[in-house]
Amino acid sequence: MTRLSPSVPDGRIVIGRVGAAHGIHGDLRIIPLTDFPERFSALREVMVGDELLHVAHVKPQGKNFLMRFREYTVREDAQRLTGRLLTVARAEAAPLDEGEYYVFDIVGLTVYDEEDNELGSVENVLRTGSNDVYAVRSEDGRELLIPALRAVVQSIDVPSGRMTVRLPE
Repeated sequence: MTRLSPSVPDGRIVIGRVGAAHGIHGDLRIIPLTDFPERFSALREVMVGDELLHVAHVKPQGKNFLMRFREYTVREDAQRLTGRLLTVARAEAAPLDEGEYYVFDIVGLTVYDEEDNELGSVENVLRTGSNDVYAVRSEDGRELLIPALRAVVQSIDVPSGRMTVRLPE
């Protein structure tokens, strides 16, 4: 998964990106950037870039969604939103099960080994298919790839900004 864009305001999370305009009534293709795409069906308002917009219509279209906003009812006006990120308040984040974390909570954590040696900080979370991999950057610029497996990641403490790992041989 890609890192959060630096243009995302504090307290907000990215759930999608506006794609191309569709049709003549201002519908836009929305590319979900969330593990919970079902959230789009119940969405009533969302920040698109720095603008609060009200959802008039949502319809699934394959892996994407078609969405129309009350403020943009003409294709030519709506297509100006292409490329912008859709964000919601962090408080609206979907609930997670025990031991699950959002990427935006993991990125930035300081990583330590079992002997309490600082290894660096999580710079990115890579999706590999079988399991995620944490890309950790040390102070000297080296990158360390840590598999997100229970046998490797001993603890994650988001409030204290800390992750402890047991590095594989």
